[in-house]
Amino acid sequence: MRARAALLLAGAALLVAAADPAPKTETEHVVKPGETLSGVANRAEVPRLLIIEANGLAEPYRLRTGQKLVIPRRRAHEVQEGETGFGIAMDYGVPWSAIAAASGIDPKKPIRSGQKLVIPTMTKAATAPAAATATAAASPAPAAAAIPLAERPPEKFRWPVSGKVRRDFLARKGKGDYHDGLDILAKEGDAVRSSAKGTVIFAGEGPPDYGQTVIVHHGGRWTTTYANLGKITVKDGEKIKAGERLGKIGMSGNARQPQVHYEIRRNRIALDPGDYLPEPQDD
Repeated sequence: MRARAALLLAGAALLVAAADPAPKTETEHVVKPGETLSGVANRAEVPRLLIIEANGLAEPYRLRTGQKLVIPRRRAHEVQEGETGFGIAMDYGVPWSAIAAASGIDPKKPIRSGQKLVIPTMTKAATAPAAATATAAASPAPAAAAIPLAERPPEKFRWPVSGKVRRDFLARKGKGDYHDGLDILAKEGDAVRSSAKGTVIFAGEGPPDYGQTVIVHHGGRWTTTYANLGKITVKDGEKIKAGERLGKIGMSGNARQPQVHYEIRRNRIALDPGDYLPEPQDD
């Protein structure tokens, strides 16, 4: 009887082990009764602070049974032909400066095909209340009701600046002409503000057409891009609120008038900002 009981216990243990991922490799952990944050961190071999930041935990950091924790682990990326730091930062939603630092490379130097990069963990964006913006009123976007819930951004987007749209969005269709966002005219030096809260994942010189550029990651693979700036007033990796100033209107890149080139992207795919922005105020 004792031998049979031992076998049953051993079998049960094996089933539990098979069902639960190894603590050293799991990327998500379901808290069990009696577990503590320090215990989870030790078994996962991940610094306690990284788990706190990745899950937005608040003091005193008590865990509850059944709670799901993201276990942040570094990822690897091999640079493909034609890729840029600008695009990789957008793809992973991680500041390029953080990727460069983790990979031990100069963030200002171009990357090369075949180069191995380390993608560090991205901590959660700040959840502070959105600041008021001096741009268009935050009324519902005209097409919001037509957008499936799963495809809506984490929060409503606001206009980055108040001004006339010089050039509209034009979707990519084959090899024809396209325009990935809106070109919004404004007075040189006017503030360009973030459409929503998030984290700056790129702040610097973008591709030639873009010039001085800021990209903000809003969670859920959503980003907004602000290009042709005259001046950038935020830093790579900075957490920002909705309506916070990112830079100033200018004429960098291919701009021939003071403007901001503005894009909304999900999974790096450019979307029509008109589907997500409120109706603009009359100038």
